[in-house]
Amino acid sequence: MSGNCAGHAGSDEEMMAGIVVETAWGAVGFLTVRPVAPQQERRPVAKTPGPLAAAEPLAVIGDIHGRVDLLDALLAALEKAVPGARRVFVGDLVDRGPASRDVLLKVKALTEAGAVALLGNHERMMRDFLADPVGAGRLWLMNGGTGTLESFGIDPFAHGPAGLAARLEAALEAAGLLSWLEARPLLWRSGNVVVVHALVDPGRPLEAQREEDLLWRRPSPADPPHRDGIWVVHGHTVMPAPVVAPGYVRIDLGAWRSGNLCAALIGAEGMAQP
Repeated sequence: MSGNCAGHAGSDEEMMAGIVVETAWGAVGFLTVRPVAPQQERRPVAKTPGPLAAAEPLAVIGDIHGRVDLLDALLAALEKAVPGARRVFVGDLVDRGPASRDVLLKVKALTEAGAVALLGNHERMMRDFLADPVGAGRLWLMNGGTGTLESFGIDPFAHGPAGLAARLEAALEAAGLLSWLEARPLLWRSGNVVVVHALVDPGRPLEAQREEDLLWRRPSPADPPHRDGIWVVHGHTVMPAPVVAPGYVRIDLGAWRSGNLCAALIGAEGMAQP
C-alpha cells in the first residue's frame, strides 16, 4: 500500500510525495493537501487490536470547515490515487472557513453517488440554532457560524437570532440541503473499521454509544482500544499530522487555519500514483 500528497504550492514531486505508515496492524496510507509526515503513537495497551480490515477500500476525509479549495484539491488527488475507494466524510463540513455552502453542496452530490457523510458537532450546532435561535445561537455563532451564514449570502450582523435562523433555513431548503443535513448519521462501519466524528466510548458497545461522545469526546493517552476490537477513524481534535494509535486513526489537521486537509486510505491496495 502507498499514500500520496497533493497540494497547491511547490514542485509536482513535493506535492505528490508518498506517505504511508506501516504498523503492526497493517499499512495505512494518507493523502494530504500539503505534505506532512504521519505519526505513529507507540504505547503499551492491555488488549491490542487486530489488523485493520475494512470490508472495502476507504478514503476517510477529515474536517473540512468550509475550505472548498482544499476539498477540491484532495478529491482530485484521490480520483487519481484511489478512484474506487468509498469516500467517507467525518463531519464538520461547515463553519470557520469561507465556503461552507459550496462544501455542503459538493459533499451532498458525492453522497448521492455512494459517498458517506457523517454529522459533526458543527452541523449539530447549526441544526440546534435552527431549532432554538435564541438559546443555541450564541454557541454556534461564536464557533464559526458567522462564516457559514456569509457563505449563504446572509449578513450575520443585520438580523437578530430568529431572523438569521429563518433566512438560513430558507437558504438550506432552497439548496436542497435541509433534509439532507437532518439525515446525517453519527457512525458508519465497514468491517472492523468504524468512522465517527469525534470518538467513541471504548467501554461501551457500538449500539450503546452516546451522541455526546460521538460528537464531542476528545482523545486521551489513557484510552484503550475499543472493547470489541474495532478501529476508530475520527476527526474533531486537531493534530499537526495524521496519527495512528492502537485502535485509532486521527485525521483532523485543522484545515480552516492550517491549509491542510487529510484523507486516510484504508484497505486500498495497489493505489495508482497521481
